[in-house]
Amino acid sequence: MMRSPAGVKRACGAALDLLRACCVFANSSQILSRETTLSFSLNRRAFGLGASAAALAACAPRGASENVVNVYSARHYDADRMLYAAFEEATGVAVRVLPANAEQLLERLRAEGDATEADLVVAADAGNLWRIKDAGLLRNVVTPALEAGVPQRLRDPDGAYWGFTKRARVIIYRKDAVQPAQVASYDDLANPRFRGQIVARSSTNVYQLSTLASRIERLGAENARAWAAGVRANFARDPQGSDTEQIKAVAAGEAQATLCNHYYYFRLMRSEDPADRDIVARTGIVFPDQAGAGAHVNISGAGVTAHAKRRDNAVRLLEYLVSDEAQTMLAPLNVEFPIRPDIAPAPDLAAIGAFKEEDIPLDALGRHQAEAARIFEEVGWR
Repeated sequence: MMRSPAGVKRACGAALDLLRACCVFANSSQILSRETTLSFSLNRRAFGLGASAAALAACAPRGASENVVNVYSARHYDADRMLYAAFEEATGVAVRVLPANAEQLLERLRAEGDATEADLVVAADAGNLWRIKDAGLLRNVVTPALEAGVPQRLRDPDGAYWGFTKRARVIIYRKDAVQPAQVASYDDLANPRFRGQIVARSSTNVYQLSTLASRIERLGAENARAWAAGVRANFARDPQGSDTEQIKAVAAGEAQATLCNHYYYFRLMRSEDPADRDIVARTGIVFPDQAGAGAHVNISGAGVTAHAKRRDNAVRLLEYLVSDEAQTMLAPLNVEFPIRPDIAPAPDLAAIGAFKEEDIPLDALGRHQAEAARIFEEVGWR
């Protein structure tokens, strides 16, 4: 039965009244995507998540659903919004984005179940995507366009999620205290010469978990435990702060080296702020283990939800994200690497040249996540 305009208005209004109890509904006049900003506590999530799902459903008139794709995204970059706007312009399919962090999105999808209005989930780090898959909240999708667009090692082996950008875990060192050769390998961070000279973020961060999970995959749990214990013994302070704050600590002389995702350093390099430029002048970057296994590489990626109501549109957007058009558009806007080597990265990334990448199955970052967390706990890396 078709809803009358008045009926649609009443349904939308009622749903939004519920939604306002736990979230803020925001519209952008500058971008074609609509974003709903979440603000909810997990102990109240059942009410809040149901309300927002109802709002998304009620605000789309019957018959318009085929021209929409709903995206739950843990990425909040202007570059992504530009991609969604380009997709909408090219296809006529409206992209509605609901942003939250990866943990919130996982809890949200669990709570909503088959009532969810999410069609596509976007998240940084394969460890996060693996957890969503492991919860049964993604469906396997394999198409020729996806297989051609994403290298095999940068996608889920079952097709549950597909990478569309790439990031490396690098070592940042202080130039006046360390030579690049002294931090050429991740192993060097566990060397006793760095006692009291390493800073790091918390082991609960998914970037740290994935870094250790990759080591478990390559070298086994005992090697990973010995490495984590060695790095822990070298801490200058208890783990705290973001990757950027670790870089700042090294530049300030609080430590001599740290681990971070490469794009945090490149953001500082691009900054016009004199303080950021000074940080870059005092520090250097190493892509580790070029003589060995290669630098640890991870992804930002996306997967179609298990209960997607607009599956075809979700697949269409996913294919677009890995297409030549989207990858070429994204490269100069972003400080991540394109998912394929045939797409040139931004000039400042291209200037570092090619580097050797660790070659392990992407799903290993999820399979070993729980073990990595146990090891960190056992060695006292909180």
